[in-house]
Order: sequence, then C-alpha cells, then structure tokens
Amino acid sequence: MKTRLPVLILTAGILGASASHAQKVGSTSMQFLKVMPSARAASLGEAYTVWATGAEAMFWNPGGLSRLDRLEISTTYVDWLFDAQQGAFSCAFPVRGFGAVGFQVQYADFGEFEETTNQRPYINNPENPGFTGRTFRPFGCVVGVSYARDLTDKFSVGIGMKYAHESLFDGGKVTAMVKQGVYEEVETWAGGILFDFGIRYDTGYRSVHIGSSVQNFGADVRYAKEANPVPLLFRFGIGADLMGPDGLIVSGRDENRFRMACDVFHPNDYAQQIHLGAEYEFAGLFALRGGYKFNYDYDGLTLGAGVKHALEGIRLSVDYSYGDMGIYLGHVQRISIGIILP
Repeated sequence: MKTRLPVLILTAGILGASASHAQKVGSTSMQFLKVMPSARAASLGEAYTVWATGAEAMFWNPGGLSRLDRLEISTTYVDWLFDAQQGAFSCAFPVRGFGAVGFQVQYADFGEFEETTNQRPYINNPENPGFTGRTFRPFGCVVGVSYARDLTDKFSVGIGMKYAHESLFDGGKVTAMVKQGVYEEVETWAGGILFDFGIRYDTGYRSVHIGSSVQNFGADVRYAKEANPVPLLFRFGIGADLMGPDGLIVSGRDENRFRMACDVFHPNDYAQQIHLGAEYEFAGLFALRGGYKFNYDYDGLTLGAGVKHALEGIRLSVDYSYGDMGIYLGHVQRISIGIILP
C-alpha cells in the first residue's frame, strides 16, 4: 500500500493537469517535439509508456530508464512528411548505488523552403511575385540528460532536463512589421529549458505494468514579439503479456510472447487521444507489431517488425515501423538500431 499510494497520487495529478492545460488546436510551437523517436514504439501505435525501458525511455517515460544493467545505445531515423526528416540518439548506463543516467540528442530538418517577401522589386515580378530566388531550411534540435532510479523492486521514477531550440529562418533575424507601419528587426528562433517526469510500476500481478509521464514541462518560448507554449504531453499507460511465462491468458515456459498495451494521451493543443498496440515476439529473436491511434485527423494504423541478435556478448536490435497518414499526407517510416554492450 505504501508503494501504491504515490503511484495513484502521481497518476491522478498527471491526468488532472492534462485537463487544466488543454488549449486550442495548433496553438503550440516546436511541433517537432511531438514527433517521437523509436521505430518499435511507433509501430505499436505509440502505446509505449509502459514498455519504454533503457536508453529509449528518455523519449517516452524517464521512469523506465532505471530498467537497465548495461550500457545501452539507440539511434533512430524518421522519414517524416514531405521533405522533413528527424534523427535521434540516446545513450544510457547504470551507476551502482545511484540509479541510471542517460543522454539524448535530437535533430529535425524541415526541408528546403523558397523565400518570399512583400518588398520591391520582388513583389512586382510578373512571373514569380514575391519570390526572392533564395531558399532557407528551418530546423529544430534537442539536447538533454535524464536520471532514474528504483524506489522499490516494483516502482521506479525518472526525471529529464533538456534544451530545445527551433530556427525558422537561416539568417537568425529578419525585419518584420510588428504593427501597422512599424518595422523592427526580430529573432526568428526560440529556445528554452524543458523537463520530463515519469513513473513505472509493476503491479505484482503476472506481467501487468502501469506508467505515467509528463513531457516538455516549461515556460513559453518567444518568437519575435509573441510568446507561445510548447507541446505539453501527458501519458498514462497499462500493458501486459497475454501469452508468455507470466501471460494473463496463456502462461508457461513458452519462449514466444504476445503483449498488448493501451495509452491515454493528452497534448495541451488537442483533445484526448487513445493509443493501442500489440506485439508478438518469437523466441526473443523476431517480432511483429501493430497498433492504432484513435481521435486523430490523419494518423491511424501503424505496423512494424524487429529483429534481435547477440554477438560475443553484444546485443543488437533493428526495428522498422510504417505509419499511414492518409491519402494526402502519405506515410511515415522509422528505423531504429539499438546496441547493448557487455
């Protein structure tokens, strides 16, 4: 009961805060912070709050970071919509008697854009009015550190701190009209310190786990003269093996596992959403995955697969995911590579 009480308090706080922070659709900046790394997680419909462990946990639930006993490295490439791309790298390791520490780096390239202006002589160009002939590449990046530890053999907590930066134009500053007839030189980038919090709890009943996380907690960031909130993300998840050594339906010595998870996801710029995911793992070597995301305008079905292999004490994993974004947006693909050193 002593362990369950803080779990219930933290979970209630997370879900309660999500309602009080709800805002209008599209009202947040730094949207790349909602493009989550990890091919395995994406293929499970992002129902990953419970299953996020090791180095990847920093991107989902820092409470799962404590569940490692070796140095772990993970890298992910995301082929996002249109020409946008994103990459992520994380490294985590245990510290005896202290917990686990991890580091992360993310970079988002939004593609190349053509520069336009309402100034002469470009605005009077009869063929391409407003186009200067120059291009620019907006980008975003994140650098962060996380820490987690087990409070008991069933309950772990984690916290992360990161710096997020987004640049909307190569030059850094532009001359813009801040009010009618008044022009000023303004910044075209913004940055800020953000925090992540998470918990992970083993219920003690078979393989049932629950988890919660809050991501990107921090002050508004300022572009030019306006302050804008960042995507504040609330997650609550529950997951279990339905088949396996501790399966809820079929249990025993079978090395194959079938697991499912469900996440309640609440961003501060949209209504509550539901993520469902399932994974069938063959002898710990090969996995097939699928998921679905509810209450999205375009996101929906997700699919993926992964393989694992041990070589001289080094454990390698490769995961792939495919996400359908509809007929107009196309699809999103991710590939992740993980290494666990001896």
